[in-house]
Amino acid sequence: MGGEPTFTKLVHEFYQQVEADPEFKAMYPEDDLGPAEERLRLFLIQYWGGPSDYSQLRGHPRLRARHMPFHIDAKARETWLRFMRNAMDTLDLAPLHYDTMWDYFQRAARAMQNQA
Repeated sequence: MGGEPTFTKLVHEFYQQVEADPEFKAMYPEDDLGPAEERLRLFLIQYWGGPSDYSQLRGHPRLRARHMPFHIDAKARETWLRFMRNAMDTLDLAPLHYDTMWDYFQRAARAMQNQA
């Protein structure tokens, strides 16, 4: 997928959009998005075959359980996906990698939705 630099750029581009959207940013409990950015970066690096730093710091990802306290409806899911797609479009990914990553994000976003 491009290693750590790819995920660092992806996640930074994603959180730039979160920062610029007050309604969506309100879903994040921390005013400073830096820790959330770091967690997502480490998670994605690990998920896509990199070092297990995320699990060493936070334990098993338990994504659904970690997101359950937040109201994630279809609008939030679609906003998250739009921001992630925009961030992906800043990367120079091979088409197969792009499609594989996008497929994962769509499935993950659907799994995190916990409201109608």
